[in-house]
Amino acid sequence: MTRAHGDVRWLESLPILRDRPWLQLGLTLAITGVALLLRLAIGPFLPPGLPYATFFPAVIVIAFLFGARPGLLAAVLGGILGWVLFIRDPFDAPVPGMAPSLLLYVTADALILLLFHWMQTATASLVEQRERNHKLAETRTLLFHELQHRVSNNLQVAAGLLALQKRHVEDPEAQAALDEAVRRIGTIGRISRQLYRSDGRARDMRALLAPLIENVIEANGKPVEVAIEDRDALQLAPDAAVPVALIVAEAVANAIEHGFAEREDGRVAIRCVKLEAGFVIEIEDDGQGLREAFDITRHASLGLHIAATLAGQLGGRFEMEALPGGALARLTAPDG
Repeated sequence: MTRAHGDVRWLESLPILRDRPWLQLGLTLAITGVALLLRLAIGPFLPPGLPYATFFPAVIVIAFLFGARPGLLAAVLGGILGWVLFIRDPFDAPVPGMAPSLLLYVTADALILLLFHWMQTATASLVEQRERNHKLAETRTLLFHELQHRVSNNLQVAAGLLALQKRHVEDPEAQAALDEAVRRIGTIGRISRQLYRSDGRARDMRALLAPLIENVIEANGKPVEVAIEDRDALQLAPDAAVPVALIVAEAVANAIEHGFAEREDGRVAIRCVKLEAGFVIEIEDDGQGLREAFDITRHASLGLHIAATLAGQLGGRFEMEALPGGALARLTAPDG
């Protein structure tokens, strides 16, 4: 906590001792008494016309620390003491020209008390509003996590139903298709959990893709090295972020399954680039590359067909390109 923040917190606690009124009263009387003693001590050195020289600062201090009511009490006591002891002798006539000092004292005290009352009331209102906002933020965070939890549970239920259905299927291809469906549902669930932060703002693509790609690598069981480059901190709308993340996951899974089929390791580089009217995401691997005359419409796996379909739904395109030392998958799509 910075010093300035600590000072603000201390000012927000004013007036102090609100729950201990008797202590407030005692300190008010004590400060007023000190003001009286100080006025008696410096009286011989003051010019005429300053009967309230020490009482007025005491009123300011008391009103600042304890509030307007103790400040009003100090102002009344100071006014009476100043009038009796320094303006009017009970056995003599008033000192000429001293009455305006009382009027000035009363006016100044009234303005000071009103000012402190307004400031402390406004501060209390702000503190109350801040506490209310803090509670609302906590509630929103809890609801956010609960929503994510429920979505994840629903997807897990769907994956579980497919897994149960697999037990009644004997065709190996059908079983493999169900396994792929379960995997993709799990991928959607992980994307949904990573899509937002608790403050409601969208994550950039690097923060969204990093844990997802780690899960894809773990599911395939190969120690693949992945580097994600996102210099523009690309952020997409939720309607676009989910299919984009699925496309990238399918491209990485395809690279591991086919590009590194004859290897135990490999390297994948993911580059996210923002364009004036859209974005490009490239997934490059150093695997065995593509077959000769590769055509994504005829030779691609189911995962790549899904990636191409999702890209078309975004108004973009998904393409594969052979490299001298591997393969490149490229997603190009417009904003929005």
